[in-house]
This record gives sequence, C-alpha cells and structure tokens, in this order.
Amino acid sequence: MIKRIISKVYKIIFNITATVFSVRKDVVLFESFNGKLPSDNPYAIYQELVKQTDKANLYWGIKKVHIKEAKQQFPDLNLVPRFSVKWLWLTTRANFWVFNSRMPNWLKKNKDTIYIQTWHGTPLKKLGADIQEVAMPGNDTEKYKNNFIFEASRWDYLIAPNQYSEDIFKRAFQFKNTFLEIGYPRNDELVNNKNNQKLQDGLKEKIIGKKNGRVILYAPTWRDDYFIKKGNYKFYMPFSLEKIVNCLDQDDTLIIRPHYLVGDSIDIKGYEDRVKICIDENINELYLISDLLITDYSSVMFDFAILQRPMLFYPYDMAHYKEKLRGFYLDYNEVPGPIAEDEENLYEFIRNFVSQGQFSEYDSKKERFEQLFCSWENGGASQQVTQLMLELKRL
Repeated sequence: MIKRIISKVYKIIFNITATVFSVRKDVVLFESFNGKLPSDNPYAIYQELVKQTDKANLYWGIKKVHIKEAKQQFPDLNLVPRFSVKWLWLTTRANFWVFNSRMPNWLKKNKDTIYIQTWHGTPLKKLGADIQEVAMPGNDTEKYKNNFIFEASRWDYLIAPNQYSEDIFKRAFQFKNTFLEIGYPRNDELVNNKNNQKLQDGLKEKIIGKKNGRVILYAPTWRDDYFIKKGNYKFYMPFSLEKIVNCLDQDDTLIIRPHYLVGDSIDIKGYEDRVKICIDENINELYLISDLLITDYSSVMFDFAILQRPMLFYPYDMAHYKEKLRGFYLDYNEVPGPIAEDEENLYEFIRNFVSQGQFSEYDSKKERFEQLFCSWENGGASQQVTQLMLELKRL
C-alpha cells in the first residue's frame, strides 16, 4: 500500500516537473532497451556526438540492477540510475531523448524535449497495431496496441533503416512525424569494417581465444510465449550439440547468442572448447567474426546481410510461430539462404557449408535481399543524426 502511494506521488511530481520547467538546451539523455547497458543505435549516436560536444551534458539512464556492471564497462560515461531523483530531473529537462525502445506511458514529455526514436531492427515479425493477437503474459491485445500508438505519437523523429521498414513503421506505429531515412547508426560499424581483417582477427582472439577456424553464429529469435510463468522464460535447444559439432572442423567454433532472459538455461557441458554462449558481447563484434549465421525469424538477418556472408535458416517451429504468434511481413521463402526444414536437413546444410564455404545457388536471392534492406546503409548514419541534433540545439 505504502509503495503504491509513493509510486503515485513520484509520478505526479515527475509530470509536474515536465510541465513547469524549461529544457536545458545542452542536455541529452540516452537509453538502450529501457535501461540496459549502453548499446545499439543510441550508443552509436553517443560515440559520434561525444566527439563534437561536451560529454558532461550527455547522460545514460541505467536500471539500478545494471549500474555496477555499467560502471565497470563504461567508466567514462555519465550514468544515472533509472527512476532516481536525478533521472527524473534530467528526463523532464533534457533537450533530447535518444532511445531505442518505448518509454512508460505515464511519463510526460516536456513540450520542448526532442524525442529521437532509433528503434532496434528491421521488422520481419508483425509490430504494434499490425499484431492480431498479443501472446505476452500480463498484456492484452487492445491495451498493447493503444499503448504502442500513444508512445509513437510522442516521437519527433524515427530512424528508418530502409524503405520497407519505413512503410511498416508508418502503419504499425501510426507514426505521423519525421522519418530519418539514413540506415541504422549501429550498422556504421559493420559497413566500415566488413573488410577489416586485422580488426576481425583481434575480435576473434578476444571473444573465442583464437584466430584460426570458422565461426558459426546461432542467433535465434526471442519467443515471447515460451515461458514457465510470468517473467520466467527458458531456452529450447532445437538441435544436438554433439551432432552439430561433428559437422564442423576441429578448429571451428559455434557461438550461441540467446536472449538474456534464457541464457542461464543453456547447458553446453562437455562442449565448452567448441561452443560459446555470448549474451553480453556486442552483437556487431559477433557478426564481424562470423563466417556463417544460423537464425530463424530474427531481424539479425537484415544487419548481417551488410557483410555479404552466407546465412542458413532453421525455422523449426514455423507453423506455430507464423500462425499463433506474430506472423510475418516478409514472404519467408525470400530469405537469402537455404531453409532447413528439419534437424537432419540442418546438419546437411552445415556440412555443405564447411566443405564449400558458401551457398552459391542462393546468390541471386542474397543480392536481391541486400538491395532491398541494406541500400540505405552507407556508414554515416551516426554522423547524420549528430548533425541534426547540433543544428536543432542551435535553434
């Protein structure tokens, strides 16, 4: 009871502050995935902006549970515990919000705050108002859609990585403000380093402890209905580690990139020297060291396509996922690589890749995919957002 009263008072004070006080023209508040460690598009923009302005006025909202780790990994950043009094003050008076996920609906935006929403991926699965039925625990479809549309109405700018995404965002978010048609800032790193072998060798040493051998990255999508109970999810391994390792050469490494909520449920006992679980590593660094991406319906395929490397698709629960969860925007048959329809098919494709190093029969699909989804990626998106912010700040 007391906690509810305190929470209500806090929200009232917050929204009064946002209404009464003017913004500070030099203050920028960044957040990645609602207070996780700095990453993704906001961090790419920060890294460019800090070169051109005083970092003392650039702040990061971090959940209290992540503050200790954030201080260790990012000692030079101005970190502010999310929902603290200081965070409240900064949020209500910031000149800019630069976020990649939605903010709580109760949080009022100062009328002079400029909200740059970067989002966090090209959509394959249905989003926002386009979802027919929401399967997430603790949420219903109508509430979810209304909350999404309200939040999108507060975005002054929304980054679009390609025309396909812009068309979907416009409808699914019912977004009516300004699109930035520039590609994703986080992908500048991929565009500018896809042929940097020295960098990639160094990353392999750091992440897997060696430069030799291929790296196969398995990065499945997040399944939001695969939970034991609300807030307790688990990971399903849709293949045998023994069989998949036997498909590889001795020096090759399999990296599994799961969602952070299920990382602890993965058992690789007995295969630690051949298999790595990478949850917190920069996903771009995993892309850069990988020779093959294996995924299912994850939007990682759109970013990885920038590197023009082979992809293998393993949609082992396609019927359930397509019909019962979110459905797809894209005809799945147009993905830029072979589709393994069952587990044995998966092993066969992996063996083919190990022997040939590519899937040459899918080259035309791969080229069409890259043209459709990567043509706006020119390596300068972070600079363009930064330039916009500096111009708007001078107004």
